[in-house]
Amino acid sequence: MANTDQPTNQVSTKKESALVATLAIVVIVVALIALIGFMFLKPKSNVIEGQAEATSVRISGKLPGRVLEFYVQEGQNVKAGDTLVHIHSSLAEAKLYQAEAMREAAAAQNKKIDAGTRKQIIQSAYDLWQQSIAAKNIAEKTYNRMEALFKQDVVSAQKRDEAQAAYNAAVAGESAAKSQYMMAKEGAQKEDKLSAKAMVDVAQGGIMEVEALLQDQYLTAPADGQIDIIYSHEGELVSLGAPIMNLLKLSDKWVTFNVREELLNDLPVGKEIEVMIPALDERKVKAKVYYVRDMGTYAVWRSTKATGRWDSRTFQIKARPLEDIPELRPGMSIIYFAPNK
Repeated sequence: MANTDQPTNQVSTKKESALVATLAIVVIVVALIALIGFMFLKPKSNVIEGQAEATSVRISGKLPGRVLEFYVQEGQNVKAGDTLVHIHSSLAEAKLYQAEAMREAAAAQNKKIDAGTRKQIIQSAYDLWQQSIAAKNIAEKTYNRMEALFKQDVVSAQKRDEAQAAYNAAVAGESAAKSQYMMAKEGAQKEDKLSAKAMVDVAQGGIMEVEALLQDQYLTAPADGQIDIIYSHEGELVSLGAPIMNLLKLSDKWVTFNVREELLNDLPVGKEIEVMIPALDERKVKAKVYYVRDMGTYAVWRSTKATGRWDSRTFQIKARPLEDIPELRPGMSIIYFAPNK
């Protein structure tokens, strides 16, 4: 019996030794693979997704009125100065007519004052002055005779006083007539002329104000670009300053990302980065960072966590492509592979 069990124990011992050896080999292989992966595998990058942007200009005007006609359509490319829309305002045209009428009335009044008093009035005032001179001379002669007769005791003192009073009245009348003639000859006063001219200027200012409004009845493109959105329709009323359409300046495009603050060291202003555009067959282009801004705090944000790990603030990064990409449209996704931290 003892001889029979001995071979069986030897076989069992050999199997256990083989199993231990196999396990040891597996452990060694796994360790080698892990070591190789640790030494040669690069850490995975942080994928940051942003989007393309472009400057959007709102087209609006100072003239409230009705949209009469559009000269462009959404998606149409335009040049600076191209006419975009015609806005009609019957109220502004009526105000212009009223302002022009006021200017003509003020100009006529100013012309009348500048022309001075009419010749007939001047001649009439002159004739009255000459008549008063003649009346004064007669009264003076009468008074002199009465004075001589009074000294000779021919007439009473009352007659002499009556003649003197008549003479004094004639002198005053001559002085008043002369003043009237001089005023008619000189014309309107300086203040009246200035007032009349100021009224003309006021009327002209009213015309210029209405004409400034009417300049916006035809709105033009402020820059080269593409019509993005048209808000109004033909026949609709638009108010003062209401946006009528948006113009995209496709020559001014950039990409924007929101990143955590620990990534800012790799995105300083002026650094060139590589971004990928999935919509353009994953095309890779260079872009230069030109803007970094804190996105601000929110009611749910806290300065620190209870575990001691700080909360990361979010910053907005803007970068401008270093090459012209006509196919790049606002709203397209942009991918930036940030180094792993």
